[in-house]
Amino acid sequence: MTGILQSLAGMGGLTDQVVAMDLLISAKSGVRNYAMAITETGSPEIKATLAKHLDEAIDLHEKISTYMIERGWYHPWNVDEQIKLDQQNIQTALNLP
Repeated sequence: MTGILQSLAGMGGLTDQVVAMDLLISAKSGVRNYAMAITETGSPEIKATLAKHLDEAIDLHEKISTYMIERGWYHPWNVDEQIKLDQQNIQTALNLP
């Protein structure tokens, strides 16, 4: 059913890539927020709990990044390739009905 909806929307397989990128951005935000919270707390217990959550958020970010890199959806070490991919995605979004 999802394939039909993607085809009707003109997105093909792009939906998985969009969802993965959204998840990656959310994971990055989580890492940043936990790191900031650690610097703001004075309680050693809370700091330890936040540090544990930060480690888990970093692990999640790595898993999502690896997933996207393996599929060719993310090129963190090749800016030219990432820009090219971003431009293709923008063009696809602009051509949606």
